[in-house]
Amino acid sequence: MHETIKCDMLCEERQEKEMQKINLQDEYPYLYETHLHTSQSSACARNTGAEMARACKDAGYTGIIVTDHNWGGNTTVNRAKAWKEWVNEFAKGYEDAKRTGDKIGLDVFFGYEAGYQGTEFLIYGVEKDFMLTCPELRQASVEEQYCLVKQAGGMVIHAHPFREEYYIPEIRLYPNWVDGVEGINATHSNRRSTAHNEPVFDERAIAYARENHLPMIAGSDIHMTALLGGGIAFKRKLADIRDFINAIMEKEDYILTNGDTWYKKNGELYL
Repeated sequence: MHETIKCDMLCEERQEKEMQKINLQDEYPYLYETHLHTSQSSACARNTGAEMARACKDAGYTGIIVTDHNWGGNTTVNRAKAWKEWVNEFAKGYEDAKRTGDKIGLDVFFGYEAGYQGTEFLIYGVEKDFMLTCPELRQASVEEQYCLVKQAGGMVIHAHPFREEYYIPEIRLYPNWVDGVEGINATHSNRRSTAHNEPVFDERAIAYARENHLPMIAGSDIHMTALLGGGIAFKRKLADIRDFINAIMEKEDYILTNGDTWYKKNGELYL
């Protein structure tokens, strides 16, 4: 008898969560993936930009930001190449996704994930053309990177700041040299994630962002077409990557998701 009551309560709770999810999606219908890799530029990714774009369109995303690993991370591009040659080859994953996105009605924006011995940052608003004219990016420190990106009108987000993995020798935080924090990384907390799956990593990131009054974003950190469904949902369609930056920095109304659960932009769960 008690087991039947418990089961009924769990079923009701699931139904309530599903209804809430539907209502939130009606109110915030424009979903963007903010952390996505392609096999052309990230050695850890399995699918091309075109394949990722089609999968995201089929999953209901309005747009994606391609954030392949740069020279300091797990890139496919030979680091010994001359700067302009490196940038042109690095951008192939994004360009492949963009061509496909333009055909199928998916917005595709450019970004990248910068690595510093395991500490990583999502860089938005720095376009390929700017990179071609800024070779000092390759040798920049974390602090210098921030200044260069800001001068270009971009935004620096600390990616998964509390992740613990063999390739991350230590947790290093730079609250004065970032514009925000990836508070929700779907690989940490989505029930379908097969890597880095430890929700406490997100819990610590949310607490860190709040403590330092930094805006939060969410992304899937996805490397293949088996999507997790994470990202940021807005009430309106974004015009371009600058519009995305402004929406985050000016604290526009948006919500976060790991693909399973919805969060307010301050990291609080929708109950």
